[in-house]
Amino acid sequence: MSDSTLRQITQLSKLSFSELQARWRSLFGGEPPAYHRRFLVKRLAYRLQELAYGGLSPSALTDMDAILDDAGCDKLGRIRRRRNGSSGHRGLLIGTRLLREWDGNLHEVTVVKGGFEYRGERFSSLSAIARIITGTRWNGPAFFGMRGKKA
Repeated sequence: MSDSTLRQITQLSKLSFSELQARWRSLFGGEPPAYHRRFLVKRLAYRLQELAYGGLSPSALTDMDAILDDAGCDKLGRIRRRRNGSSGHRGLLIGTRLLREWDGNLHEVTVVKGGFEYRGERFSSLSAIARIITGTRWNGPAFFGMRGKKA
């Protein structure tokens, strides 16, 4: 890292919040986000290095987009709304484990692409799994504690 870049990064921690915002405007050409000081310092430090040495390669950016897409997230890492091919319930990431004790037995469900897995079988809904566990019709998300105030 060049002395000039290192010096600029070191000086960021000494700037006031309004000075950081001004620095953001000069480096990004737009208004800074309404985040805390620590975020601005870190992101400005990255931007200084990016300008001095170049950013991520196009293949790295493509890989990152694919990882986010596979996880059901948008380019900012936010969970997308439910769509065809999603986990089966809005907000659940693939790999999430749901645990529920019923009748003295612990039941574990794993969120998989396109639905849920319970005892080695795939299901498209939590309600189908709740019906197998209890023998009666249940709202699956309610059965697994995902509805109401405690969700």
